[in-house]
Amino acid sequence: MMNTIEITGLTYRFAGREPVLNQLDMQVPEGSVYGFLGANGAGKTTTIRLLLGLLRRQEGEIRLLGQSLQAQRKNILRQTGAMIETPSLYPHLTATENLLVLQRVYQCPVTRIGEVLEMTGLGQTGRKLAGRFSLGMKQRLGIAMAMLHQPRLLVLDEPTNGLDPAGILDMRDLLTRLNRQGVTILVSSHLLAEIERLATHVGILHGGQLRFQGSLEALKAKQLAAASTGYLTSNPEATCEVFKAQGLPTVHTPEGQVLIPVTSRETVGQLTAQLHDHRIAIYEVCTVHNDLESIFMNLTQN
Repeated sequence: MMNTIEITGLTYRFAGREPVLNQLDMQVPEGSVYGFLGANGAGKTTTIRLLLGLLRRQEGEIRLLGQSLQAQRKNILRQTGAMIETPSLYPHLTATENLLVLQRVYQCPVTRIGEVLEMTGLGQTGRKLAGRFSLGMKQRLGIAMAMLHQPRLLVLDEPTNGLDPAGILDMRDLLTRLNRQGVTILVSSHLLAEIERLATHVGILHGGQLRFQGSLEALKAKQLAAASTGYLTSNPEATCEVFKAQGLPTVHTPEGQVLIPVTSRETVGQLTAQLHDHRIAIYEVCTVHNDLESIFMNLTQN
């Protein structure tokens, strides 16, 4: 299968700092929805800016749509739609007028403007100026602008930012429909549950490199156990130390839960007794199924 995006040995550092990206290798298969995940500051937006030629490449190779970005940037960008962080809009123009500006650049049919406005739920905005749009409406207009010229590759950085739950559902349906029409989509997001519902492939960025890359099914299969045992206690940090002393890998979730691999009932009883000996109160012991969030925490914390 051809890769729509292929990155080899990409390294990037800002002046006087440690590398943001360190020998990054990344492949986005043609026809996939690639969920690009990582904590804040992991380098996701830097990677996207390098992909689009908005930052000057320092080390490594970037190929998009089977072509070298360095040699064929203009040709590649004609077939690529993108929205990075907040969309760039003319606040004194309407949604239609904003799209007319791009239509003249892309030389695509004027009828396409109405199509993308309807796709993104902005067909009834009329003469309302973009500067008066809500954050969610601005995000929708940014998506419409990215799709205007019917790109083969769509690169989106946090596309659901500012959308309410209904808007997030609409965005998921829209991206799914575009993907079925043959558009390859790279989507960066911090909403792990949404990526789990949308993506066919996942890349988890941490420490300037991908901790995992592959299909969503392969990511879930990578876990040795289908679930974890979760402990909710009065002292999560001390609980982690008790478990680590027994040679057990632990994950401390933001909710204060401590996860360990599923163990036998006898082991659970022994661990519970040890926590009691350390005067750690136990509020809850339960089985936690491995969703994308728990896998993400495991890969980025251990």
